[in-house]
Amino acid sequence: MSSEDLTREMKKAVGVEAARMVGRGDVVGLGTGSTAEFMIEELGRRVREENLDIVGIPTSFDASVLARRNGIPAGTLDDVDRIDIAVDGADEVDPAMNLIKGRGAAHLREKIVDGMAERFIVIVDESKLVDRLGSKSPVPLEVLPMAAQPVMRAVEALGGEPVLRMAVHKDGPVITDQGNMVVDARFDGIDDAGEMESTLNNIPGILENGLFVGLATEVLIGSISGEGRIEVERRT
Repeated sequence: MSSEDLTREMKKAVGVEAARMVGRGDVVGLGTGSTAEFMIEELGRRVREENLDIVGIPTSFDASVLARRNGIPAGTLDDVDRIDIAVDGADEVDPAMNLIKGRGAAHLREKIVDGMAERFIVIVDESKLVDRLGSKSPVPLEVLPMAAQPVMRAVEALGGEPVLRMAVHKDGPVITDQGNMVVDARFDGIDDAGEMESTLNNIPGILENGLFVGLATEVLIGSISGEGRIEVERRT
C-alpha cells in the first residue's frame, strides 16, 4: 500500500470512529475537508441504515453539499439552540490540543460552530501532531478584501511572513464562502497560541484566524502500528 493510500485509510478510520460517537437526536457540527468527508459519509450511512435522527450544521458550502448527497438533514444556526457534538479535522495539533485550522478556508464558520459545541472532536492522522504550533503550517487569516495589504504589513511587523492565498484551478485569490480573502501567515513556531490568537484578531481587517485554542475536547489520531495495522488513539 502506498503512503498516500495509508494516509487515506488513517483519515477514514478516525472519520468513521468519530461518526460512531454521534447519538440519536444530536445536533452535529459537520466539518470541512478530506478527513471530515469520511465522517460525513459514515454519518449518512447511519442515517440511512440505522434511522439515526440527527441535524447537521455544515461549516461550509462543501460540507453542505456532502450532507445533502449523503442524506443528512442539514440546518443553520438559526434553526437550533445548541450543538451537541462537532467533528472536524486540523492542520496541526499540539500536546495541549490547540489547533491550526483553515487549509480549506472555512475556519471562520468552523470556529463559530466548534465554539458552540458541547463536544468538539478533532480527527487527524499522525502527521498533524506537532510539539509547537506553526512548526509546519501557516496560520490562515480570513481578511476583508480592502484590508489585505494593511493586514499583511501588520503580520510582517509581528515577525510573520504573510502570503495571499491564490486559487489553484482559477485565476486570482481564494475567496471564502463569506466573500473574503485568505492570508496565510507563517511564523517560526508559536510559543503562546492564545496570545497570538488574540493579537491577530485585534488587527483591523482580520475577521478570524486559524488558531483554535482551548476548544477541542477530544482528538482522534490515526496511526500505523509496527505490524502495519491502522490504529486510532483517543486523547482527552
